[in-house]
Amino acid sequence: MNVFSLKSQTEKVKLTLYEGIAVAGYVDQGAFLNFTGPNISIAVRKTKIMLGMLPSLRFKQDLSAIKNAFVTPNLGAGLTVTYKFLALQVPMYYNAKTSSKNGSWHIGVGVGLKLNDLKRKN
Repeated sequence: MNVFSLKSQTEKVKLTLYEGIAVAGYVDQGAFLNFTGPNISIAVRKTKIMLGMLPSLRFKQDLSAIKNAFVTPNLGAGLTVTYKFLALQVPMYYNAKTSSKNGSWHIGVGVGLKLNDLKRKN
C-alpha cells in the first residue's frame, strides 16, 4: 500500500506501510526474524533501498540466573536493500537498561527474500 509517491524518469521515492520481505539474521549473540514494516524507499530498476521499522522476533538464550524468554518480540530500525528477490539488511535493535547494564543499540546483519517477487515458472 503506497501512501506517498514522487516519480522521476528512473527513480521512485515511496513511503510504504509494508513490503513482502522476510529476513533472518544475527544480532547481539542471537538471531532475529522480521518482516519489514513501514519504510521510506527509493527504487532504481530492480534494486530497492529502504529505511524503516522492523517488527521482529528475537531469539537469544539467556544464561543468567533469572532468565528472559528465548523468543521475544522487538521493534528495530534499519536499512534493507533488495535486488530482484534477494534482500540484505543492516538492522539496529535497542536493549533496555537493566540493574547491571546500561541500555545500548546493537547492529546486526540479515539475509532474506522478497516474497512478492518470487515467481513460479510454468
